[in-house]
Amino acid sequence: MTPPSASVEGLLFTADRLLDGEFADATTAGRYRGACLALRTGLELCVDRALEAATPGLSRTTGRAKLLLLHSVASTETARRAKSLWSRLSLGCHYHLYELGPTYDQVRGWRTEADDLIRELIH
Repeated sequence: MTPPSASVEGLLFTADRLLDGEFADATTAGRYRGACLALRTGLELCVDRALEAATPGLSRTTGRAKLLLLHSVASTETARRAKSLWSRLSLGCHYHLYELGPTYDQVRGWRTEADDLIRELIH
C-alpha cells in the first residue's frame, strides 16, 4: 500500500503544510487533494503496521482486504472508522470533473480523525 520509507509523522506534517497553504504555487483544490492523499497514505501505513505486528505476512495483501481484516487486531469500532475514513479520503484525493473537491473544513476534520485513529492503531 505504501512505500517502506514513508513515515506517518512525515505524512501528517505534509498534510498540515498543505492545509496551511505553504505550497502557494499549487491550487487550493490541489492542496486539499494532496492533504487527503497524505492522510490516506498515513492511515494505510498504520493499518499495515497493526496487521504485520499481529500476523506477519498480512501486510502483503490488498488494501481492501487489510481494512476488512483490521477488525481482527483492533476493535470493531476502530476498524469501522478506519474503513469509513479511508473511503472519504479516497474520494477526496481523486479529481472528478462533475464533483466539487473537499473543503478545508472537511479535510481538517479528516486530519483530526486520522490523528485519533493512528494513535489507536499504534498503541
